[in-house]
Amino acid sequence: MNTATQALYPAEPAKARFGDFLARGRDWLDSKGRIAWIAAMILGFIAAWPVGLALLVYMIWSNRMFGCSKRTATARTRYTAPSTGNHAFDAYREQTLKRLEDEHNEFVDFLQKLREAKDKAEFDQFMDSRGPKDAA
Repeated sequence: MNTATQALYPAEPAKARFGDFLARGRDWLDSKGRIAWIAAMILGFIAAWPVGLALLVYMIWSNRMFGCSKRTATARTRYTAPSTGNHAFDAYREQTLKRLEDEHNEFVDFLQKLREAKDKAEFDQFMDSRGPKDAA
């Protein structure tokens, strides 16, 4: 691209910087908790009501109004990294991440079954220690 073309078509990093700015602001508000989100919404309503309304809608849509950013393990979204441009590496990375996620889920299921087996063994031991009851 020559200089004249660059002047007509601004570079993409300006969009990325604005998106990064919004992401940093969201992360900062998340780190401060629900009170910070409510304060930002109130300040948005004071400054310009559409800004406050947009924050309110975003808070409800993203569940920050009711649960903030603390998500449960089952509601966790899967991380997707940006493309590197190398399709072979991206495919390998996706397969590896999926395999690791599957292994993690299998391990969590195994731990759950292990806990259930331990609880059942403890319960059976308790019932045996009580002694047999007469069926009168």
